Amino acid sequence: MTSRILNQRNRRFAVLACLVANLVGCAAQAADQPFASWFRYGRDLEAQWRFNADPKDPMRLSIEPRTSDQSRSKKVLVLYPRPSSAYDIAISEVLKVFDRKEQRASFTVVNFGLKDAKGEEALKAAEQNEFDLILGMGSESTAWLFDHYRGGAIPVVSICSKDPVQLGQMKGYDQGSGNNFAFTSLNVPVEVQMAYVKELKPDLKNIAILVDSKNVSSVQTQAEPVAAYARQHGIGVISVAVGHPEKAREELSRLVPQAVQTMRKTDPDLKDSLFWLTGSTSVFSEIHTINQHSDRVPVISVVPEIVTSGEDTAVLSIGISFQSNAHLAAVYADQILRKVAKPSELPAGIVSPPDISISFLKARQIGLKVPFEFFETANFIYDYNGRPVRSIMSSTTN
Repeated sequence: MTSRILNQRNRRFAVLACLVANLVGCAAQAADQPFASWFRYGRDLEAQWRFNADPKDPMRLSIEPRTSDQSRSKKVLVLYPRPSSAYDIAISEVLKVFDRKEQRASFTVVNFGLKDAKGEEALKAAEQNEFDLILGMGSESTAWLFDHYRGGAIPVVSICSKDPVQLGQMKGYDQGSGNNFAFTSLNVPVEVQMAYVKELKPDLKNIAILVDSKNVSSVQTQAEPVAAYARQHGIGVISVAVGHPEKAREELSRLVPQAVQTMRKTDPDLKDSLFWLTGSTSVFSEIHTINQHSDRVPVISVVPEIVTSGEDTAVLSIGISFQSNAHLAAVYADQILRKVAKPSELPAGIVSPPDISISFLKARQIGLKVPFEFFETANFIYDYNGRPVRSIMSSTTN
């Protein structure tokens, strides 16, 4: 189907960063760092990289390798739309891959806040200073770049972005973009995800889809395809859509128990129902709230990092981790910088097989039996005490 390569601003942001820190080492930076409110990275990177704030702009910083010879260093612009723990994981993985591949590069990271003027200023400076590559961090930045820089002189690689085909950015999975963009995807084909779901719940009656209604990419690529598949197969679909992301906790406290009540109409014992948690940051960062009101219904996430140690976790994930996707994006970037691949010719990059994460602590709490096949292939496993016992990345294939 596609080339298989590799396989808020507030307290919520800080809490989620801590949740996933044990997976990738994304440690919060000291409060005196000018960029600490929106940019974080793994402490282990400081041995190889220097992180320097721009004294004139708190939304801008530079990352340079700790090497004496930077005469042949490539220059990379990274556009952030906003803070996100997902982006912390992604940039950390990119830096690790570049270091392992001995790719000499310096990075300029700009949080342009989805403001046209600031974004265009960053692009103009990148062209004037002959930058070699742009990383579009997140679906919002990628969409903005696609609208404002498609056909531009500098290659662009998407990272932490949703499916480019479903979003209309590519015509198909087995062909390149035909322009200066190389796309990677955080999405797993819905047929693949639902094959796992069918094995987990052969007689599934209800699926409640948790999504931020304002997160267009999550709605189009993660919520609507699952809803359409479920309806085609006679499964009841319950929409749990947050209308105001800043009030996600309040809305979920009301919507989740309502969804459980609806499930009981056709599934009184809640044995054949589940919650499907999309990659909407405002929603998945409220996993504690969701668990409080989900009764014994399993919460299945498309974001592997939401399965973590302790009780504030989804029970299972069938998706692509931010780390795996970032690794893929870094491989694409390295190929482009070495001129062994053209962005116009690279097919949509999708991790396969998907990353499976399991919390046996949560499974025991809700009485969920996890198929042995899931255990065999899982990338991330937490035991009955919530302790990590397996943590591996998908291998790279071509």
